[in-house]
Amino acid sequence: MKEGIHPKVFKAKIRCNCGYESEALTTKGQEMAVEICSNCHPFYTGKQRFVDTAGRIDRFRKKYAKFEEAKPA
Repeated sequence: MKEGIHPKVFKAKIRCNCGYESEALTTKGQEMAVEICSNCHPFYTGKQRFVDTAGRIDRFRKKYAKFEEAKPA
């Protein structure tokens, strides 16, 4: 291998916002902060979080209310 062309590899400590920490090899630096990890992601935990469901449903009903009113009986 050629000398001086490869990036430095660090043993980094990765910290999630949920408090989970792990170590990995990376070229990004010695410490990394992530917003979501496998410990708190809904796909891995099986728990689903609804952020703005009520607002979306209300906007949908408001948008298509005029079609419901014009429907012949």
